[in-house]
Amino acid sequence: MKLWIIALCLLAACAGAQAKTVVWQPAAGHAQIPLWPGTPPDAQPVPGPEYTATGKKLIGGKTITGVYNVSQPTMTVYAPIGKNTGTAVVVFPGGGFQGLAMDLEGTEVCDWLTSRGITCVLLKYRVPSIPYVWQCDCRPHNYQLSVPSLQDAQRTMRLVRHHAAEWHIDPHKVGVLGFSAGGFLVAEISTNFARPLYAPVDAADRESARPDFAMPIYPGHLATDDDTFNANVPVSRDTPPTFLVQAEDDYVDGVNQSLAYYIALKNAKVPAEMHLYAHGGHAFGLRPTSNPITHWPALAETWLRTIGMLPAAGR
Repeated sequence: MKLWIIALCLLAACAGAQAKTVVWQPAAGHAQIPLWPGTPPDAQPVPGPEYTATGKKLIGGKTITGVYNVSQPTMTVYAPIGKNTGTAVVVFPGGGFQGLAMDLEGTEVCDWLTSRGITCVLLKYRVPSIPYVWQCDCRPHNYQLSVPSLQDAQRTMRLVRHHAAEWHIDPHKVGVLGFSAGGFLVAEISTNFARPLYAPVDAADRESARPDFAMPIYPGHLATDDDTFNANVPVSRDTPPTFLVQAEDDYVDGVNQSLAYYIALKNAKVPAEMHLYAHGGHAFGLRPTSNPITHWPALAETWLRTIGMLPAAGR
């Protein structure tokens, strides 16, 4: 059984006494860029205004800050530090499509990417994301596409390519990286990049939404309770090269999520690399712990070099 409630607990139920602000803001020197010129397509009501909440639970010795009730999606661009490789990564934080772990699986990821000469584009996508409807045991009724979130992901990919020259990005080196529910969003955009989900709104929507590479980290929603692969993630030869990380003792989404996706990629002859560790649990992000799995970023960097998205070591 998938214990979805644990994933939500990491963000909401474990918050305890917490400070709330109206809207999440990036660090000084960075600005959020609205994705849509007006009301987002298929706008849905949210339970209340957007707010952030910092929980009591510690991961890697630090708390997690979650963002909730996002109705106005944005992206924040973090320029690379030092030599610019021309590569860009759009980051999707996780949070069960109910919230976003904006530090653990967002800004901290951008710190790593930019230190490697990679432009990081942090997406604050819409949550809660319909059509995910939660039962009392916190398992989803269905495995449909998370349409509002996927619309935001498609739009972000197109905007990044539209601004590639301005942001000093190679439009052929734009990938995606996501965690947990964000890992599922990686799989969605990797397989539904050409699916028309909204009417074009400007010139940016003439750009491709296909990622050049993809990194789903402890993804969810890819296999059902009986291990049937999610048919709404139609893997094909056009799915981009993919890098997967999973822990066998992940009792939130479960190892079969990544295994099912890896097998689908293999059967479609998509280049894929999977790293499976005995220990690590769920929602560890990039924070160093005693578990070897937290060294996965070094493996990801090597993989990016092998597929030509980063220059060879020493260059």
